[in-house]
Amino acid sequence: MVIAKQFVVFLLMQMISGFPFRANGLSMGYYIMSCPMAELIVRNTVTRALHADPTLAAGLIRMHFHDCFIEGCDASILLDSTKDNKAEKDSPANLSLRGYEVIDDAKEELEEQCPGVVSCADIVAMASTYAVFAAGGPVYDIPKGRKDGSRSKIEDTRNLPPPTLNASELVTMFGQHGFTAQEMVALSGAHTLGVARCSSFKNRLSGTVDPNLDSGFAKQLAKTCSAGDNAEQPFDATRNIFDNVYFNGLQRKAGVLSSDQTLFASARTRNIVNGYAFNQAMFFLDFQQAMVKMSTLDVKEGSKGEVRKDCRKIN
Repeated sequence: MVIAKQFVVFLLMQMISGFPFRANGLSMGYYIMSCPMAELIVRNTVTRALHADPTLAAGLIRMHFHDCFIEGCDASILLDSTKDNKAEKDSPANLSLRGYEVIDDAKEELEEQCPGVVSCADIVAMASTYAVFAAGGPVYDIPKGRKDGSRSKIEDTRNLPPPTLNASELVTMFGQHGFTAQEMVALSGAHTLGVARCSSFKNRLSGTVDPNLDSGFAKQLAKTCSAGDNAEQPFDATRNIFDNVYFNGLQRKAGVLSSDQTLFASARTRNIVNGYAFNQAMFFLDFQQAMVKMSTLDVKEGSKGEVRKDCRKIN
């Protein structure tokens, strides 16, 4: 009964939205006729998973980002390696990704309800939006209709931004994907959730300590790293809550990664950080708009892709 009521509300929201349905393009109501329960199934799967393990919210958002920055939003991040091909997920940059089982669970239920209809790429994209909301962030919708790609190569992950980039380099890299400096900083705010491994920030502690790192926080990072390269340090004090505390930390020189703290250290992006630290609502608005934009990066539509039966392998 509860599911039925949820579905009626969801259906009314889709009808009110007024977005056109297009067979081969992205649209908000893409599945309204072919698989009307699709979004509800993904949302409920994510909600159950996060109830059991809130830390998965960061993983699902990061998975979407890592997917879209390589070959576009086409679920290439989900493909397993084969004897003839080393896939993206086995890259050192992706070994700490989490949440694959959540996508698998959603896909399994969707295949029972609507076989061969809902793409893995759309599941990843939808899951990230529900993860943001479940963690206390903004609620927003994204267009659907992505198709799944067939290419996933470990060498392509060189296009992911490493944690050592400075603000200028980040602006350039994100700019190559069509993002402004403001959108780059907003997307970096996803680090309000989750943790970083020592291997990603220990470079800031060796030799001359990073001058943009608070001395007290440097001691905390060193203590974390005393447990080894895989030891984890939360990005901010509220690791499972989507808020603007991350930006407050940057103002105190308590950014975990070099690529975090550089946003405040650089005159080009400092005012953006200050704005988000002061106004959480502005951060939420800019973040959701940047996420919608990211979700449409180089998507494969129509015959340019497929709908995988199993998200871990091509049909």
